[in-house]
Amino acid sequence: MTSTMKQTKLKESISFILGILLLGLLIQVAGYLRGDRLVFPGVPEIIRAFFLLLGKASTYKLIWTSMLHLIQAVALSSLLGVIIGLIEGASDFAGTLLKPLMILLRSIPMIVMVVIIMVLTKYDRVPLIASTLFLLPLISEAVCEGYRNIDSDLIDVYRLNGPLSFYVLSHVHLPLMAGYLKQAFISAVGMGLKLVVSTEYLVQTKNSLGKAVHSSSYFNEYQDIYAYALIMIFLVLLVSAVPSAIAKISRLFIKSNKK
Repeated sequence: MTSTMKQTKLKESISFILGILLLGLLIQVAGYLRGDRLVFPGVPEIIRAFFLLLGKASTYKLIWTSMLHLIQAVALSSLLGVIIGLIEGASDFAGTLLKPLMILLRSIPMIVMVVIIMVLTKYDRVPLIASTLFLLPLISEAVCEGYRNIDSDLIDVYRLNGPLSFYVLSHVHLPLMAGYLKQAFISAVGMGLKLVVSTEYLVQTKNSLGKAVHSSSYFNEYQDIYAYALIMIFLVLLVSAVPSAIAKISRLFIKSNKK
């Protein structure tokens, strides 16, 4: 079993590395077809820019600003999404009532949402508010689907022991919906970082990846733009691994307590 898991992880790692090489090849081909090495620089130039950025202390300040926005947006959208999703899952009326709002948040163009929020609040709040609103339907729909797919026999068992409470939600419902929540979280992290950086770009948030990308495009430093894209890919992979890490730590903690 362990050997099979190791082989699977090895295959995934190899596939991921090949995927990065394929991406580099596509950039090279695009540069060749376009005949513009300024917009499509060579892979060695991008890699050089990547390591140069990692060697600068200012880069980590940019990463921290964007990651803080991402963490706040995912946390807030998760909190609101779980509450709304549970309400939608428990009540068909509530689900139908909130459906138009969720469709609006899911389908409205990002630029329109950002412009509206820019008018209503301060610019430094836009990345958090806009990203939270866009991620909200993703989380709430996963929670609603998970709630409605819980085995009805399990629901009947907890009802025999008392009314619905926070304890029941945290110890019965949420663990049974863990698969849906994990997948929603992984999707939210990837989409959330793109939303955060895009909104930072639009509102020119100071000391952020979005502002850095804007500055690089203004000065025609396209190799830095691709390098920032690589940084964001690794950030998404790092944050996406959090649920699995937490699950492993929890299992180890439970086993140690049993002993």
